[in-house]
Amino acid sequence: MSLVTAAEVSLNFGKRVILDAESFAIQPGEKVGLIGPNGSGKSTLLRILSKEREPDGGDVHFARGVRVGYLPQDILELPPGTLVESVRSQVPGADQLSTEIDEIEHALTLATDDETRIELAERLADLHHQLADFEQRYGKHRAESILSGLGFSRAAFEQDVAELSGGWKMRAALAGLLLLEPELLLLDEPTNHLDIPSLAWFDQFLLRSKAAVVLVSHDRDFLNRQIERVLSFEPEGLRSYPGDYESYRRQRAEEELNLEIRAKRQAAERAQTEKFIERFRATASKARQVQSRVKQLEKREDIVVREERATVRFHFPEVQRSGRDVVKLEGIEKRYGEKVIYRHLSRTVTRGERIAIIGVNGAGKTTLLKLIAGETELDAGKVELGHNVTFSYYAQHHTEKLNRENTILDEIWSLVPDKPQSFVRGVLGSFLFSGDDVEKKIAVLSGGERARVALARLLVTPSNLILMDEPTNHLDLDSSERLVEALKGYGGTLLFVSHNRSFINQLATRVWDVRDGDIEDWPGNLDAYMHHLAELGRQFTETASKSAAAVPVQNQSRSQEGDRERRRREAQERDQRAQVLRPLKQEIEKLEKRIADLEAEKMTLEPQLADPDLYNDFARSRPLMARFSEVQEKLEELLGRWEHLQQDLAEKLK
Repeated sequence: MSLVTAAEVSLNFGKRVILDAESFAIQPGEKVGLIGPNGSGKSTLLRILSKEREPDGGDVHFARGVRVGYLPQDILELPPGTLVESVRSQVPGADQLSTEIDEIEHALTLATDDETRIELAERLADLHHQLADFEQRYGKHRAESILSGLGFSRAAFEQDVAELSGGWKMRAALAGLLLLEPELLLLDEPTNHLDIPSLAWFDQFLLRSKAAVVLVSHDRDFLNRQIERVLSFEPEGLRSYPGDYESYRRQRAEEELNLEIRAKRQAAERAQTEKFIERFRATASKARQVQSRVKQLEKREDIVVREERATVRFHFPEVQRSGRDVVKLEGIEKRYGEKVIYRHLSRTVTRGERIAIIGVNGAGKTTLLKLIAGETELDAGKVELGHNVTFSYYAQHHTEKLNRENTILDEIWSLVPDKPQSFVRGVLGSFLFSGDDVEKKIAVLSGGERARVALARLLVTPSNLILMDEPTNHLDLDSSERLVEALKGYGGTLLFVSHNRSFINQLATRVWDVRDGDIEDWPGNLDAYMHHLAELGRQFTETASKSAAAVPVQNQSRSQEGDRERRRREAQERDQRAQVLRPLKQEIEKLEKRIADLEAEKMTLEPQLADPDLYNDFARSRPLMARFSEVQEKLEELLGRWEHLQQDLAEKLK
């Protein structure tokens, strides 16, 4: 029997139709991904399923006794008390379970049909089971285990929840839902406030859960691992597809291709029929055939090709080439009160690198970007930007700095007042702001719309270094994927903080894991780094290792090794890797210096060759032209060698 059955459900916001007589069902234990562009109605549908909102029409029926757990994108309040008390208060107490058992037993005596009796008997057996092992399932130890997995320290267990920040409140609310173990979990972007270690733990917890799940997420990898069916908001309505997100995309593409082929075939048949009618309309002997074909055309239902769903589409413009060293961190130190964030840290970011900055919340990821951007002062050390480096910074808090009284057009145009309005409108159109939309004030925009405005700022003020802090928050799945594609084609250097594993894996060439006032540096993407940690026999996070539900890793005994031995072993491993890569890197550096020298010489020759008077003096023009050709050929040769060596380096880094 279905947990939830929606029949002919409708919902409108003014003239805008969100749900148009839609019907679907969710089965026990089923894992469903809910997808669609921002504003399509995903969060609204979850609110209907959580009973927080009534539809305008239709009916939503829940199985008797089904418990629903709902995690919205924003949490305003939690049950009061300490962290553990607040989490446990979201679970019914033993007395409440006993009362519910009495009610079910009474209902069972009154049941008249077999289906109801079976349903009530199953529910009664489950309640007795819950009551029998109440402390094991819902006790303090279990609550602390889940809180540890989600990144809370033991010191936080007795902290008043009123003191928690918004992100930690979201984690506490999620912990309460996981402890409750509802039959139906409704999760609206649950990973938004999780760091990578907590996300790894939550990923495994959810995979083991027997609850039915309806999940909204912009993390493609996370979605693919968790779901077995897709409910998608499409232009033609709410559609259902079996399989994960990748399977949905294939099915959708096949549908659209088949529809296009059928539409073309129908158009060709219509054209042929209309030609016959026109040709023989006045011929008496063909009158019956003509009339028959006219009726065929009138009865035939047109096959309409689906409208393409609007999505963000853009690419970054070409940027000036920077020096080899883009950012140098030299002995930087930063603390907040007694808490040390960075302790004498030195690192170098080189041209073209795409570095993912990860670590537990509070480790200093955002602080590092702010230090590089100059938004936060250093306690010691220095940050140096390399030759010809210009940077842009995209961060969540920047969306709050947008001028609320400005229109979208004014906000972006103010950055490039020398550009024509058509240029600015073109950029905004790439981010789905067209026509009168550009006249909306910033104050009325949603979180996703403000994020798109902030991204548009990066395009009108191009730079060869981009700093990004959680860029996929507030973006839907399609927009996140378009951002990945755009950044893949970006010609500069990228440092970014993200909890989105798909985003990191598709972009990162290096991982910086911020921990204990230092950075553990690893070449490759996140999956490669996590595999490296597993090979070392370490848990990905100390918090997860304390949890009974933590992700298992190989060779647990190795995790008992002392911190000094671990660091020694890792340093040895890095040294061995560096010995292999050093000759290749040195050759690349020599080539880059030679290329830079030739490019400089070429720049000095070009203005001379552009002078028309030069060609009146053959003796002077001939050696200049010959040298220019020689420089051009040599540059092409060296660039080819440089690309080949870079490919070799990339292969060795895998």
